[in-house]
Amino acid sequence: MTALPCAIGVGFKPCHFDPLTAAPTPVSWVEVHAENYLMAGGAMRAQLFELRAHMPVSLHGVGLSLGGETPPDRAHLMRLRGLMEALRPAQFSEHLAWSTHDGVYANDLLPLAYDAANLARVCGHIDAAQQALGQKILIENPSLYFAFDGHDSAACETDFLGQLVSQTGCGLLVDVNNIHVTCHNLGWCPQGYLAGLPLDDIGEVHLAGHAADVDADGAAVLIDNHGAPVADAVWALYDALLARAGALPSLVEWDTHVPEWPVLHGECVKAAGYLARYQKPKEHVA
Repeated sequence: MTALPCAIGVGFKPCHFDPLTAAPTPVSWVEVHAENYLMAGGAMRAQLFELRAHMPVSLHGVGLSLGGETPPDRAHLMRLRGLMEALRPAQFSEHLAWSTHDGVYANDLLPLAYDAANLARVCGHIDAAQQALGQKILIENPSLYFAFDGHDSAACETDFLGQLVSQTGCGLLVDVNNIHVTCHNLGWCPQGYLAGLPLDDIGEVHLAGHAADVDADGAAVLIDNHGAPVADAVWALYDALLARAGALPSLVEWDTHVPEWPVLHGECVKAAGYLARYQKPKEHVA
């Protein structure tokens, strides 16, 4: 595996292949959903490997169900490992969520309670995944829309994430939009959330847009739909994270209502401006 540059990446969409590879951009790396490329061949996979010749690729999994009742599917892990061995990605990440139960797959990333039993189970699943894939993986914080009993502060989640890191040696993928969405929906403190993160274990940061709606009681709720520009509050939270942790590899995601490249390019330029404030100057070599 290679290392991601401490620079701006973008969630890759095939419609953006030409501008990504044909002109200078602020984008230094890309990320793809691993499950879209597990086929043996085909045009999509060929395009991904051509893109890999231009820049590093990070793989982002959505199907391991690390928070589920049963261990990650062995056949799925072996397909992922085969893709990794061929592609040589910079890193692999997955979600703190579950999506399978009793052989039924839910096309969603579902939450779990942050209790001792789930901690032990998720740690076991992460250990199994890291052993099967032959490398450390990053775990992404979820976006939440309700709280389990006793989950009354951001520390519930950040303590759980910290325990995953300390017990398994995994790293973290910190999605700033998810922090904003969760803290808004549950009444948590976003600055308190940042203060609870194990900053030295963050290997990647995500930025994305969200939508606003109202629940049955008429209260405002935010939806993590990756279908809009990054909100001002998320940019501010990103700046606060970098002020604490320093510059980190940072990705702009836009997965629904995907815009033309100039719009996404503008988001990447803006992210690069924030990141540049925290980049250490290069040492002069005589």
